[in-house]
Amino acid sequence: MARWARRPPSARQVAIFAGVLAAGLLLAGAERMGWLPDFMMKAEKVAPPRVTPLN
Repeated sequence: MARWARRPPSARQVAIFAGVLAAGLLLAGAERMGWLPDFMMKAEKVAPPRVTPLN
C-alpha cells in the first residue's frame, strides 16, 4: 500500500484491472445462475498418470 501511495497506478492499469475483475464477476454470476452453456460446464475429471517406481 505504501508503494501505491508513493506511485499510484496509471488510469490504464486501473481500467484493465477493473475490466478483468468485472469479467470474472460476470462469469461467476452467470455460472451461479445457471446461464452458462453446456460446453463450459462439462469438465471431465482426469486422473493423473500413475508413476511406477523403478526397482
